[in-house]
Amino acid sequence: MPMSPSSSAQTARKALADRLGEIRREAELTGRELAALAGWSAAKSSRIENAKTAPSNADIRAWCEACGAQEQAADLIAAKYNSDSMYVEWRRKQRTGLRRLQEETVPLFERTRRFRVYCSNLVPGLFQTDAYATALLTSITRSRGIPNDVPEAVAARMARCQVIRHGDHRFAVLVEEEVLYFRIGDDAVMAGQLGYLLSVMVLPSVSLGIIPRTGKRPMWPVETFMVYDDRLAAVELLSADVTVSTPSEVDIYVRAFGELAELAVYGAAARELLTRAISSLG
Repeated sequence: MPMSPSSSAQTARKALADRLGEIRREAELTGRELAALAGWSAAKSSRIENAKTAPSNADIRAWCEACGAQEQAADLIAAKYNSDSMYVEWRRKQRTGLRRLQEETVPLFERTRRFRVYCSNLVPGLFQTDAYATALLTSITRSRGIPNDVPEAVAARMARCQVIRHGDHRFAVLVEEEVLYFRIGDDAVMAGQLGYLLSVMVLPSVSLGIIPRTGKRPMWPVETFMVYDDRLAAVELLSADVTVSTPSEVDIYVRAFGELAELAVYGAAARELLTRAISSLG
């Protein structure tokens, strides 16, 4: 079961705070003594050690110097950067529009050999048509009030999608059946999108599973996520993008994907669900 997405970032921040606390105790200093040596208030030391305030690079260096552990500062600063990069607000990533967001992930897509993708609310970006992507990115642009570069963003997404047809990549993709009925765009857009899924699922590099909306659910629908090889998991929230790189946490998403995969149907059964969804369109 995946942990709350933002908890991965908070866990990393807490681990950094815990390590700073260990360094203080190893130096046999109280929080007040450390604060005095660093020229801080006791409250600041407490907030840092309890992960209520994220330390700056200078704070980490001062902490280590006060404890006689200067040699540990570089590793702790690196750990801080890792925790800070795990949880990135969408508004920061999208402040100049959506095109750059599509382009930034191209190197990651190109070097990944095994993709595991689970979507509970949308057709995966890798399998979107031009029209579906246009409708979706237009809605995102309007909702978030960001600069409108939808045509350029769609072109960048379509270029990125070529990874499914070129190179040594494998794609295991799961979608909830409800995704086939969520209307992104009009009926023509949805018909084209669902038809495209029928064509994509026959590619030798693709395994497309659809999780039926009826039947027993030992694993509930969770947030959309992608696992790149076994190295990295990306989790999409409404407000933020969470990147998970700690092996034990990536494994949580790998195991969740495995449980969800057991609920899915494939091949002829998946095609039947897609055909039924197409027939439901007006």
